Amino acid sequence: MNLEMPLEQLYQYKGSSPKPDDYDQYWERALTELDEQSLDYELVPAEFQSPIAECYHLYFTGVGGAKVHAKYVKSTPMTGEGATASTDTCSSAGAGVVQFHGYSVDSGDWSDKVTLAAHGITVLALDCRGQGGLSQDTVSVQGMTLRGHVVRGLGDSDPDRLYYRNVFLDTVQCVRILMSMAHVDENRIGVQGVSQGGALAVACAALEPRVKLAVCVYPFLSDYKKVWQSSLTASAYEELAYFFRIYDPNHKREDEIFNKLGYIDIQNLAERIRGKVLWLMGLSDPICPPSTQFAAYNKITAEKELLLYHEFGHEYLPGQGDHMLQFLLKL
Repeated sequence: MNLEMPLEQLYQYKGSSPKPDDYDQYWERALTELDEQSLDYELVPAEFQSPIAECYHLYFTGVGGAKVHAKYVKSTPMTGEGATASTDTCSSAGAGVVQFHGYSVDSGDWSDKVTLAAHGITVLALDCRGQGGLSQDTVSVQGMTLRGHVVRGLGDSDPDRLYYRNVFLDTVQCVRILMSMAHVDENRIGVQGVSQGGALAVACAALEPRVKLAVCVYPFLSDYKKVWQSSLTASAYEELAYFFRIYDPNHKREDEIFNKLGYIDIQNLAERIRGKVLWLMGLSDPICPPSTQFAAYNKITAEKELLLYHEFGHEYLPGQGDHMLQFLLKL
């Protein structure tokens, strides 16, 4: 295990990256735009089906007019043969969970969602725009679109065109859609994710404070300046170094660039969370360094629990799935 600083210092660390002066106004404006979005959605039966759950592709229109996709899985109703998710007829309202996936891939297999449905939990699993799933990325930006989504929109004069602004809003729209379903109790909603998905769980729980539980496993998208200072120029954050190489090789705009990244830095959102948080972290993580995660975790003022895996990195953590399920069952 190679820590950047002693563990006792990590528990005090609050980040190295700036927070824009108009940060709160930025997100209030974004949420106002989201309020204008319809909660209507389209359901298409999935090719995968289960005797204990109904599986659908769910499509909705996100900000910017993008067609956004999520996998939708709910328990098979115990009453009434032939009842479908589109009728939303259950004898009582149950819990719901929104899942978020890792960087560049998609919402994953149906089987883990069926596991939650077997416990009476309705699941929405978001495909992030323009990544490995079925969601569209329709927003055009100035500047490069090569080498990743963290820097998508970073070269544009309008910070509203940052890629992750819209993805963060998609996560909130997913929660609101789930809350609108007659068979789901809006007071029993959780979110979960790993890596990029962990970051989206933080952002979603922050921007939609009605989320009751959040499971965040070694989140991405936190404390960008600390990442750069740590010389992480490979893997998930390599696009930061690439952006500087192309657009600012002498770092004359360094403060401006990191300030703009502050709009989509989850450490700046974390203090808004009101629900309970379970956070899993590998202390030998070379992709999302512990310091960047502590920067966000330490700012959470809500009830929280941290599980540390001392010799583990950005990988499957022993018992990870079991911890996540047991926590979500509290819904």
